Amino acid sequence: MKKIGYARVSTPEQRHDRQILGLRELCDELHLETFSARTIKRPVYEAVLAKLGSGDMLVVWDLDRAFRSVVDAITEADKLLARGVQFQIVTLNIDTTTPEGRFVYTIQSAVAELERRRTSRRTKEGLAAARARGSRIGRPPTMSADEVRDARARVAVGQSRSAVAREMGVPRWTLSRAIGREDASQALPQA
Repeated sequence: MKKIGYARVSTPEQRHDRQILGLRELCDELHLETFSARTIKRPVYEAVLAKLGSGDMLVVWDLDRAFRSVVDAITEADKLLARGVQFQIVTLNIDTTTPEGRFVYTIQSAVAELERRRTSRRTKEGLAAARARGSRIGRPPTMSADEVRDARARVAVGQSRSAVAREMGVPRWTLSRAIGREDASQALPQA
């Protein structure tokens, strides 16, 4: 029996450290992936599943590191069990091969999904509140309003956008996008 560990983080800014520390001593192999669970294709996860054979065990640190939703968690556990693959969630100490372990697994899957959805809702509410306060969300603009007006004037008198962008030290697409945004905002009816 081989114990194959799978650790995932959603973004490159996040680190696998916590999961690696927890899984390193428990697993014969450890595979790391950086993808959101919402991503349809997760190549490392799919390779790990393909590698598992009857008698092997898939080991994850937390439930939400492997599955997208309750339905996904239950479906995947069923597929693993049908192939004779055991499944371990270290932080929950769950054995999915028993009826009791299966019940706890199902409940914990639902709790994990609820937590993800609540976090998503709170994030959206926070962003909406920040916008309502007038906060700008996202990266700051590369070009100031004065620079965009200057660039537009230069283009209007016949200078190419590429030349203007080069002189201003920005990529052409940044200049074009900034001019397009200003055009769109001027086209909006004023209240």
